[in-house]
Amino acid sequence: MWKALRWPLLALLFAIMLLTAALYTQLASDDTNNDSSDETPISSLPQITPSPTLEIVEPTAIPTVEIEPGETLPKPVPGQLTEALVGRISKINPLYAEFNPVDRDITSLIFEGLTTINQYGEVVPDLAERWEVSKDGLEYIVAIRRDVLWQDGIPFTSADVRYTIDAIRDPDFQGNASLAEFWKTVEVAVIDDYTMRFRLVQPLASFPEQLRMGIVPFHVLQDYPVKDLHKHPFNLTNPIGTGPYQVESLLSIVGKGEIAGISLRVAPTYRQRPEGQTGYSIDRIVFYTYDTIDQAIAAYVQGEVNSIGQIDTDKLASLRGLPHLAVYNTTLPAVGVLIYNWNRDGIRYVRDQRLRQAFAYGIDRIGAVQRTLGIKAIPANSPLIPGSWAHDPNAVYPSPDVNAANALLNTVSFESPSIPEPTPTETGAEPTPETSPPDATPSATPEPSATPEPVRRSFTILVFDDPALTALAQDLAAQWAVLNFTVTVEPVDRTTLRQRLEDGDFDTAIVEFNFAPYADPDPYTFWHVGQAEDGQNYGAMRDLRLSELLQQARRETVGINRVYLYKEFQRLFVERAPALTLYYPVYSYVTDDRLENVQVGFITTPADRFRTLQDWTWAAE
Repeated sequence: MWKALRWPLLALLFAIMLLTAALYTQLASDDTNNDSSDETPISSLPQITPSPTLEIVEPTAIPTVEIEPGETLPKPVPGQLTEALVGRISKINPLYAEFNPVDRDITSLIFEGLTTINQYGEVVPDLAERWEVSKDGLEYIVAIRRDVLWQDGIPFTSADVRYTIDAIRDPDFQGNASLAEFWKTVEVAVIDDYTMRFRLVQPLASFPEQLRMGIVPFHVLQDYPVKDLHKHPFNLTNPIGTGPYQVESLLSIVGKGEIAGISLRVAPTYRQRPEGQTGYSIDRIVFYTYDTIDQAIAAYVQGEVNSIGQIDTDKLASLRGLPHLAVYNTTLPAVGVLIYNWNRDGIRYVRDQRLRQAFAYGIDRIGAVQRTLGIKAIPANSPLIPGSWAHDPNAVYPSPDVNAANALLNTVSFESPSIPEPTPTETGAEPTPETSPPDATPSATPEPSATPEPVRRSFTILVFDDPALTALAQDLAAQWAVLNFTVTVEPVDRTTLRQRLEDGDFDTAIVEFNFAPYADPDPYTFWHVGQAEDGQNYGAMRDLRLSELLQQARRETVGINRVYLYKEFQRLFVERAPALTLYYPVYSYVTDDRLENVQVGFITTPADRFRTLQDWTWAAE
């Protein structure tokens, strides 16, 4: 009987063995393909064939390393830079990093945009390979590079760009509202995996710089609600970019769970790209965060860090005498200006160009800035930022001359001039030669008044309540007193200053116009007559020719033509003196002087100090 059953039993046993082997193979395959993160399966992405020259790098987990409070931090070592930042790490995501300088510094090394800027502030390709502009300036066709991988090895494509823009303009986006409003006006189309089309509602020469925003990965974030995107673990524990550095580990304080720093390493995926195959001898960057600049300075003095990301110039004295100290200075993308309120009852005489020229002749601006601001700022002649491709160093104010100032004042009537009827320019329309002749001055037409304003040769300078800026305002007031003007200085807190400016509740004011985070020199929002209501033309300045130049420059896509238009704008700004430019604030970066090839030139934010990081290296001991 057993002999009769022997072959059927053997066949059944063999079948069971085959079934077991098949099940084991399926389980092993499932385990290999199972991803414990929230990432979307690769199969759901657009079908993309990676370049055969690229190596797919497996993503690695980011550990958190605990450090004891008071633990000695690493001394300078070859291949590593240890830097102090003031503030706390919050979100390592370019969509939310704009308002936190610490996040902005770190994300600038991990993420990239389609474009970037060079040392002159010119926009150049980054993740984009090139772009073309239509003749009417409304359409941009952007070709995307094909040799870029995300740091987890997935190819970068137009799907990532589209996702980033869609997230920004989503109604539930929790980031910069003005950024969202801009992108809602742009029509975005994906032509293929490596080509995109952007269509604008009106020509905007600075549009390529809008493409500098960091791109985030579609395949990681696509299924997460935009309203909760600012809470995604991606923002801290597993940020994945395309940039030169990736997160190696987070540093926390034992027992507190508080993030105290972060360590970055050069990304293997970036090393495969042409620009990553040479340089980057600084293989690791460790950022330690401190609550105050004094704590950061103490860490530098004790040799715990090699550099300080940004330091107030008045704190530099505390580092004097230290060995191996190097301080790199440049100007921040801002300009301090004294503006006039052209609508203010009693001082509408500021509309008279001769009076404003007299005010320019009557003060030593350079001396006032040097006496009061010292190394915190440098004197400014132009309303555009120095170092920019558009800045004209030859546009300078005349030398101080009290006699010339008095001669001009003798020709000025201090009766209140009229408010001209609105022109197409003032209502936001593009000016034309007919409505805006080159030599037009808005104060030329007198206004009959039933109740004339009293003649007044006194006014107030509104200023932020900072000792140095208050001293600057007082210095200017003292110089104008020589011209028989009674000038008082009114320092106020920052909130009050902003509100008074927006309400037009001032005679004159010292204002700091900030271009950050953009490199484009367009000052349209500060000086165009159409920006008196919704922009930052707080004094309702109405020079039609200047407005015409700004309108043309922001629409002109040919670079050489824009250079000419901005050069003419700066020349006329000095000649007509609609306001008085005073100073550019200074940015200072402190490092060990054995760190070579550091260059801090034109910047839009302090994060731009890393532009030449590829060339930085430690000197051989």
